Amino acid sequence: MAWHLGIEFGSTRIKAVLIDESMAVVAVGAHTWENQLVDGVWSYALDDVWAGVQDAYAQMAGDFTTTHGQPLTGIASIGISAMMHGYMPFDADGEILVPFRTWRNTMTAEASQQLTDALSFTIPQRWSIAHLFQAVLNGEPHVPHIRFLTTLAGYVHYQLTGEKVIGVCDASGMFPVGADHQFDRQRLAKTQAIFDSLGASVNLAAVLPAVLDAGANAGHLTDRGARLLDPTGQLAAGIPFCPPEGDAGTGMVATNAVAPRTGNISAGTSIFAMIVLEHELQHLHPEIDLVTTPAGDPVAMVHSNNGASEIDEWARVFGDFAARHGVQIDESALFGGLFEAALEGAADGGGLLAYNYLAGEPITGLSQGRPLIVRTPGSQLNLPNLMRTLIMSPFCTMSLGMRILEGEGVKVDSMFAHGGVFKTKVVAQRLLAAALNAPVTVGETASEGGAWGMAVLAAYAGDSRGLPLGQFLQQVVFADAPVQTLAPDAADVAGYASFLRAFERGLAIEHAAIEAS
Repeated sequence: MAWHLGIEFGSTRIKAVLIDESMAVVAVGAHTWENQLVDGVWSYALDDVWAGVQDAYAQMAGDFTTTHGQPLTGIASIGISAMMHGYMPFDADGEILVPFRTWRNTMTAEASQQLTDALSFTIPQRWSIAHLFQAVLNGEPHVPHIRFLTTLAGYVHYQLTGEKVIGVCDASGMFPVGADHQFDRQRLAKTQAIFDSLGASVNLAAVLPAVLDAGANAGHLTDRGARLLDPTGQLAAGIPFCPPEGDAGTGMVATNAVAPRTGNISAGTSIFAMIVLEHELQHLHPEIDLVTTPAGDPVAMVHSNNGASEIDEWARVFGDFAARHGVQIDESALFGGLFEAALEGAADGGGLLAYNYLAGEPITGLSQGRPLIVRTPGSQLNLPNLMRTLIMSPFCTMSLGMRILEGEGVKVDSMFAHGGVFKTKVVAQRLLAAALNAPVTVGETASEGGAWGMAVLAAYAGDSRGLPLGQFLQQVVFADAPVQTLAPDAADVAGYASFLRAFERGLAIEHAAIEAS
């Protein structure tokens, strides 16, 4: 039996998922971590990257041993995925020049706007090139020393294999990608000219990683890489790797949404909708990212910086309350009970409003985050209404972006969803269907999310059938996969629409909160 391993560095969890030849999950390991706001910058320490992935790998290997009664050997392929975008510049000795600046930072507005105007292409604040250009504009002293710029997935892959490569979807969140699935040469030349005019001694073409499509061989596990993953020494070097990818790409794979007119929603610490396009957009929209599938096809992304973190925070509050009364509730039961309560709430949340903005939110013009619960004296404050409000809130910013795609005539035949919020069956899926006013499909692997999708990409890279990625997913991975589709309920749709209108009006409260503190 051949095993395929996918490892994904999410915003709150590092997850390792091992699958077999039928794409079924065999073993899982996970490590919880959190970004830190250090000197106003959202970041993760590199030591935490390695401590976390070693813990996740060890748990996965232990899970395998418990289930199979023998140590894990014979991994056929490995893939690394991580949250997209961000800024990781390295010098000639491979040392990082500034602490990792994640996608969550909203401090590159000047660079984002200038590049968008110059390139006639939306360059969001999260993108690596926006971070680099902002560093140039700020005159940061590390810039002349940059010899390699990559993402978190690209960094981990490089450390494990020695290869400075990146998957095309992840690459498309660093710098615009052209029709040839490489960094757009004309826009690269324009950007280089801007850098040169400012005296920035950075050779963009030289510092960016090589771009690979899904299915390509992206190197092999080195002896050093094997020890980084598994300090016990049981993991042998030589295992082939597929191209490292971003979490958007693995989400598309995990939901079988890589063909035109398919889409998916990924709901985690951030929340984003991905729609595979059948034609180019007619206008430039700052709210819409233009990225690609792992096979290089064009995708419109509506990305909200803020997702389900506020739900986690409130769950901890309720868990703490129960513990203080001598009741210990495991995490699965705690979240399950809270989510199920939401279905008992009023369709519009009973007059409550929730803003899940822990970080700035470009789509709604907010430079900083101010998480808030707001209600009027006549509102109905109870657990069902609170939970329904907390679950609907992350979908609202995405809804504002989706309106733009509707105006562009973008058509979607099917919408899939994945992420931790769908672990409790039906609840978030039903409310998302209301937000989209369209059927939403969730598969059994939805809560495994991108790590499972990354394992599938690892298996695809070693597959001998030579199928395009879309056909491989359709014919091999999802042919008999059990899924559940929920159509929107009319009362839910009306309630969400009312909630969204109140959410939009209440954005003034968010702006006032930022100005006041």
